[in-house]
Amino acid sequence: MAALITEGYTVSVPFGDNESYDLVLDAGGTLERVQCKTGWIEDDVVRFKTASKTTSGGDVVLTDYGDEIDAFAVRCRDTEQLYWVLAEDAGTKSTYLRLKEPDIGHPSVNHASEYRFENQLSKSVDR
Repeated sequence: MAALITEGYTVSVPFGDNESYDLVLDAGGTLERVQCKTGWIEDDVVRFKTASKTTSGGDVVLTDYGDEIDAFAVRCRDTEQLYWVLAEDAGTKSTYLRLKEPDIGHPSVNHASEYRFENQLSKSVDR
């Protein structure tokens, strides 16, 4: 939230605890629903969950956010970076942002450097 405010955006927090998003970003002409996540390093990637985990009747249930959010704001302590990932670029259960170039080229590889907060936010959100 602080990083968004520092960049000049207005940020609101939904009242209550039943929304699928944590913040609403006011980008001047549009409102963006943002889910905040914590990322961690696993096998040379920054990984973060893109599904909500709940317990129902003793069973663990994972539910993806579908079209209920517009973007993920991800903080990774291991890289000391913030990442901004549009919901359309994220997987339904987890998303991986590669820190190193893979041995083979593949069109669906998400490079962490491309999703760094300062690189991605201005491209994806109009003010």
